[in-house]
Amino acid sequence: MAEIQYSEHGSRRRTALGTRVLGALAYAIAAACLLPMVAVALAALTGGTDTLGHLLSTVLPGYAATTLLLVLLVAAGTFCLGVGAAWLVTMTRFPGVRLMEIALVLPLAFPAYVLAYAYTFVLDHPGVVQTTLRQLSGWGPRDYWFPEIRSTEGAAVMLILVLYPYVYLLARAAFLQQSATAYLAARALGSSPWAAFWRVSLPMARPAIAGGVLLAVMETIADFGTVAYFGVRTFATGIYTSWFSMADRAAAAQLALCLLGFALMLAVAERTQRGKARYYQSGRRHAAMPAGALKGWRAAAALVLCAIPVLLGFVLPVVILVLMGLESEQDLLSRRYVGFIRNSLILAGTAAVVTVTAAICVGFFQRLRPGRSAQTSAYLARLGYAVPGGVIAVGLMVPFASFDNALDGWMRATFGVSTGLLVTGSIWLLVAAYMVRFLAAALSAYEGGQSTVHANMDAAARSLGQTPFGTLRRIHLPILTPSLMTALLIVFVDVMKELPATLIMRPFNFDTLAVQAYRLASDERLEGAAVPSLVILAVGLLPVILICRQVGRGK
Repeated sequence: MAEIQYSEHGSRRRTALGTRVLGALAYAIAAACLLPMVAVALAALTGGTDTLGHLLSTVLPGYAATTLLLVLLVAAGTFCLGVGAAWLVTMTRFPGVRLMEIALVLPLAFPAYVLAYAYTFVLDHPGVVQTTLRQLSGWGPRDYWFPEIRSTEGAAVMLILVLYPYVYLLARAAFLQQSATAYLAARALGSSPWAAFWRVSLPMARPAIAGGVLLAVMETIADFGTVAYFGVRTFATGIYTSWFSMADRAAAAQLALCLLGFALMLAVAERTQRGKARYYQSGRRHAAMPAGALKGWRAAAALVLCAIPVLLGFVLPVVILVLMGLESEQDLLSRRYVGFIRNSLILAGTAAVVTVTAAICVGFFQRLRPGRSAQTSAYLARLGYAVPGGVIAVGLMVPFASFDNALDGWMRATFGVSTGLLVTGSIWLLVAAYMVRFLAAALSAYEGGQSTVHANMDAAARSLGQTPFGTLRRIHLPILTPSLMTALLIVFVDVMKELPATLIMRPFNFDTLAVQAYRLASDERLEGAAVPSLVILAVGLLPVILICRQVGRGK
């Protein structure tokens, strides 16, 4: 009897110790996600009012106006494309609808800056389109008008074409989950299909649609590659210019603080609208939404409307990039390119493992201790997705650069030895930036799988003497393997495509495929930029294929 009591006491002590360790890890991860925001705020506030006054009188109004215009254009474009395509493939039947409902997700594999390289090669003044137009018409360079691709509107089109799938996926899921009762009632009362959609189905799907649009908007304000290549002056390009070209860290921090405030405002707006807008089905039975068969010109129009974003956002850019790559002198198998690929894989693989491990710590602690402190740590861990990569880079570089300089000065004065850049000169700080940026995506995938693990399994494991880590290792991780693999893949591909944080924080002589593509495109060597861009696209197709499989199972 004494041995049994001792065993139970030892099990309780191990359980308490495991919970405390897990809690410490979760709080440390939340603090790491909060650190860049706090560091940016402190650096901006200590930068002096002279810098801020100069920014207000020169570039800040232009940055704000351009960023706001870009956000409005992308929000309107992704809403129209995403909601329209989702309604057509959900509510109608036409030849090719099964193919279209999957193909509409494919542009998600493209980084916006890669799309910008492809269309600039074709549509810019020396491109094949304008060159052919001049040859056929005999016009001179100033004898005709042609839309300028290197503009705010051009950047908005590139972003719309790659970001509308966010709205499409969420809107389609919302339409599929709606019961047809209210829609059929509106039709029975004399409303046309368009009126019933506008007055009934669209308001019921509003929370999901708004979430997709806000996600697209947050990706827009975080974008650097597209706007930098097109010469569009936004907060993202201003941060990079202030940090590198002007070497003004105070200006970079203050611009980053402005962008951080805008991003957090959008995150709060998304949280608020999701928390207040709830729509419930009035009936106990779920009636599937009726899909009407289209014929003739209506079917052809529906097919064309769904095919246009797929053609412009995926098929045509792939063809252009392949042709550009064939004309380039870049050797993908050369030692230099093998180095770029190796660096990209090291960063993406390391960041994926670290990020998913952090998501497991935060998510499992929230399950063990579902209190306010655990919920707060999970909320702070999600904030990073609303923070642009350039802001995170500045927020981490400022404090750790100060630490490296202070340590180097102390070591020189005390021992006569220079330590150099121990933290800021390593890939680990860059991996930390990736973790902060993409932890929300990994946490969402983990929690989605964790919801399928019944609480009785945890209780049974505890009754058999398992510690929290034992329960996680023997029960949760085997069941959550598909969700964890999805999370690893999502973070891996996001890191492969990430540009602003990599440009600012990468160690010397440690370039990635994204950096190489940006450098070649900045030098107007677009054919060369196509080669690393195609590799990034090929990797980006992996999670999109998984998403397409889920879309195919959606019905």
